[in-house]
Amino acid sequence: MDLFKILKQLSETPSPSGFEGTISQTIQDLWAPYTDEIITDRLGSVIAVKKGNGPEPRPRILLAAHMDEIGLMVNQIVEKHGNGFLRITNLGGIDVRQLYAQRVLVHATGPQAPDSPLPGIISAVPSSWLPDSRQSNAYEMNDFFVDTGLSYENLQQQVTIGDYVTFDQELQSLMGSVAAGKSIDNRASVTAVTATLHELQNRLHHWDVVAVATVQEETRLLGAYTTAFSQKPDAALAIDVTFANAPGTSGGPLPLFDLGTCVPLGLGVNVHPGILNALQEAAKELELKTELDLHGRASGTDAYGIQVARAGVPTGLVGLPIRYMHTVVETIDTRDIGRAGRLMAQFITNLDETFLDKLADSMLADTA
Repeated sequence: MDLFKILKQLSETPSPSGFEGTISQTIQDLWAPYTDEIITDRLGSVIAVKKGNGPEPRPRILLAAHMDEIGLMVNQIVEKHGNGFLRITNLGGIDVRQLYAQRVLVHATGPQAPDSPLPGIISAVPSSWLPDSRQSNAYEMNDFFVDTGLSYENLQQQVTIGDYVTFDQELQSLMGSVAAGKSIDNRASVTAVTATLHELQNRLHHWDVVAVATVQEETRLLGAYTTAFSQKPDAALAIDVTFANAPGTSGGPLPLFDLGTCVPLGLGVNVHPGILNALQEAAKELELKTELDLHGRASGTDAYGIQVARAGVPTGLVGLPIRYMHTVVETIDTRDIGRAGRLMAQFITNLDETFLDKLADSMLADTA
């Protein structure tokens, strides 16, 4: 399986939080060959089921990776000497410092909008034109505007307030197996779930596997709450990116990981210790290195939403280390994606009819 090729396709498909329709179709096409049934729910999450070989009714394991990306939204169309410009606001946790001079695509829906997105750039007035007190500081969101080159009159006909804006950035192959681009958070995890489904084609597994690409994680964890409720899983894994080491990152409150060295596994309030222990056992069987990704409070991932569905879902958290999170140059080692996919496949293969009883009896609670 060419993980870079899959990640490139997913990364370059524009679909910010709340506007996941395009990436949804891409994922359906990607997962259909590996699953027995696939649907899109009312809110847009993609739900694919691969049936197990155990007797019915079979337990269900949910694999959740969010498919939305951070982006921007048009909130004002302004005029300057007949030229048109777009003011923007954020969709999700944008790092404002990285916006200046970025190439973007405006997904216009106005009455005369073209069939393809409008190319544009994000700019701002030169820093020397700012007040003296701000000239040495980073730009703020209200300093930026999108310039498409259109006149004010044409821009009004093509763009509507509320249209979304995405970053125009290709996935680049760096040295070795390292890749950099936009929306690796969390298209890398969708790629890892794809690798898991591919691996399971050659394995027998007792449980049904419910692979979900959730919507609106970057804004409200919406798809995690709703799919965990509707699918009634007996256990779940959330898959998301986590922070990797880079110059200047040491000494902070969060654990950090080196690219290409391990699979981080969550440990904290959103993680069931029995699921964590079972993941660690599966990693030992594969001779894969894991490290603990500690969370002193809510993890900020789909695990938070899944865990509290219905009467509660025992949940684990599988991480993928990336550098420069929430920028257009998020950087990952694609080997980590493959390792996470193999680990989840091994974990699923190990699930049997006794697993839930062991969880209930706390027989897997010791993570030492």
